[in-house]
Amino acid sequence: MQTIKEMLQQIQGITFEAYKASGQAAALLGEPSSPPEAMVKALEQTAANLEQGTVEMRALCESCLPELLTIGRKPVLPPLDVAGSISVNEFGWLLIELNTLLPHCRFSSPVWLTDTITRLLDRHERSQGKLPMLDRALLVIEEFCDLESRNVFDQDNKGFKAVSNAIKGRLVEDDDQFTLSVCLLSQRFSGARSCHIYVLPLSEAGDFFSMRADCYSFSR
Repeated sequence: MQTIKEMLQQIQGITFEAYKASGQAAALLGEPSSPPEAMVKALEQTAANLEQGTVEMRALCESCLPELLTIGRKPVLPPLDVAGSISVNEFGWLLIELNTLLPHCRFSSPVWLTDTITRLLDRHERSQGKLPMLDRALLVIEEFCDLESRNVFDQDNKGFKAVSNAIKGRLVEDDDQFTLSVCLLSQRFSGARSCHIYVLPLSEAGDFFSMRADCYSFSR
């Protein structure tokens, strides 16, 4: 088991790699002839290192808390403001509201999003009790944004896998195609951008889409 000193050294190493990657991006800005792909790669490497460092730092904070203050696999520390909220509506459908859109995902699933949703689930279960495990579930992810606030338009480039990774083993046994069905939706919205994530029994999918088509409000 790692000591706190070793974990701090690991975090310092990760953040140093992020610093070097950001330095590479800055250097590319001074080279007009550099290909755009190089800049994109440098920025993505910076983001990946920072995200990994954030998750590692959360784990370190957990290890420093008194044992009685920790419950489950994640710390009692509040999630980042970007996390939003979690609730169960009158139909028993779980709703996670994020104050951000799904991140770009070209190479790997964003670990910060999986970690944040996991913490939201932990916080909800501490206050409301354990959530039920569904035999077959429907995962609906609906983004609310306008063209100006959306940078990723192709659905297959969005990090939705981070969401299914977070609910696997918590709300559904597995995230295979026979256990978890996934639907990605979007709505034009001029207000603050957000992402609504629903998890409900697959048998109630017809009710969900029927009420959505009728513009029935079932957010809470």
